[in-house]
Amino acid sequence: MIEDIKKDAGERMDKSVAALRQELTKLRTGRAHTSLLDHITVDYYGSEVPLNQVSNVNVEDSRTLTVSPWEKDMVKAIEKAIMNSDLGLNPATAGTIIRVPLPPLTEERRKDMIRVVRNEAEGGRVAIRNIRRDAISDIKDLMKEKMIGQDDEHRAEDEIQVITDKHVATVDEILAQKESELMEI
Repeated sequence: MIEDIKKDAGERMDKSVAALRQELTKLRTGRAHTSLLDHITVDYYGSEVPLNQVSNVNVEDSRTLTVSPWEKDMVKAIEKAIMNSDLGLNPATAGTIIRVPLPPLTEERRKDMIRVVRNEAEGGRVAIRNIRRDAISDIKDLMKEKMIGQDDEHRAEDEIQVITDKHVATVDEILAQKESELMEI
């Protein structure tokens, strides 16, 4: 039972770390990356569809993305969706290819991004701590039901704390890596 609780807590913490990584890929670092446009949706015949399901998104160079719609009619809709996104990008259309130049990040914008990254990382840490709290609560319930002894309870809590510390350290590494990426010019 204790092993199941530890395994479940570890898996849930892994998912929290993966969610943080996914969230941070959406934040721009100055280099063009196709995942930057992943969360943009386009009106495709009356339904909202992710951009990568109606076009090919490629990196042209370190500061430019190219979007090639599969249908010629989609050019205007894609261009509008990119302009209306929260990324502050201005796409330029050349025939059926949409070029999305990424403006260089200013020092002030970099600091804002770092603030956002730190906030996201703190959210990840909180999620991991909440999972720890749930796991320890489950172990205390087992103790109350006299299914495990006090020694087992303390040992399990210590092991869960080790798992938690490992995941929090991973979040800190991800944060440090993203901050250094953002400060690169």
